[in-house]
Amino acid sequence: MSSESNNAPGLNSKATETEVATLAPEQQVQSEKRLIALRISVADLESDTARMEAQLAAINAKLKNDPSATVQQHIRLLHEYNEIKDVGQGLIGLIADARGVRQIDVEREYGVGNWD
Repeated sequence: MSSESNNAPGLNSKATETEVATLAPEQQVQSEKRLIALRISVADLESDTARMEAQLAAINAKLKNDPSATVQQHIRLLHEYNEIKDVGQGLIGLIADARGVRQIDVEREYGVGNWD
């Protein structure tokens, strides 16, 4: 397989010049137009890529922490919250036992709801 067949059609200029020279004049014009259109398309795609990479860099610069570090911090805080909530539930349970009432009654007295 030749190196010309490995490249996208119409993008290898030496191969294209040789191929175009062997074509009829009408085909040469069409081939050159196609080559120009492909080069414009490649330039547009490269421009889009550069713009998107700059946009990504700007967004990443606004982030305070690395996303994985943020997730780890949220997990740590959730564990801490759950431990504190368990202690609070235990204390409410002790108060309820000492008074001889249901735990839900003590929770209502202190304004603790299902989502607290």
